[in-house]
Amino acid sequence: MKATFLRVSRALDRATLVICATSGFVLVAMVLVNVVLRYGFGTGSIKLQDLASYAFAVFLITSLPVCLARGGHVRVEVLSERLSPVYLRVADAVALVVFLIPMFALIIWAGWADLVYSWRVSEGSSTPGGLGGQYLVKSILPLAAGLMIVQGVAAVIAPQPRVESTL
Repeated sequence: MKATFLRVSRALDRATLVICATSGFVLVAMVLVNVVLRYGFGTGSIKLQDLASYAFAVFLITSLPVCLARGGHVRVEVLSERLSPVYLRVADAVALVVFLIPMFALIIWAGWADLVYSWRVSEGSSTPGGLGGQYLVKSILPLAAGLMIVQGVAAVIAPQPRVESTL
């Protein structure tokens, strides 16, 4: 069961990485196109600007579970370099269970009604003449929150890497 969950979490991580990288590429391309259109040709497109904004939102939100899956978290190195690896692993597990999982579950719960409404009205851009489909972008937030929970659980149940004692 544990091995299956870890395999699923790795597969979800790879899919999330593809979405994150694709949205990053679209973001860079749209910013470049918008700059060239504006300063090279004196014109622009609201829809392309909205696409850049949508790509930025997707990139930012999906980068969180990708970062967590790779162990990229903020830690005060002045303290953690003096602590044992076992203590750090236990502290990370407690932080994930007590803080991360409930916080992202709250994000899903609190934003669900807004997401349902957004889908019901097929919410589009707030900019006149902008790109439609903002409800699709809003769907990324609870999806990424769910992925954060999956990656948090995977980090807690993953086998502990062997650490050689320096004592």
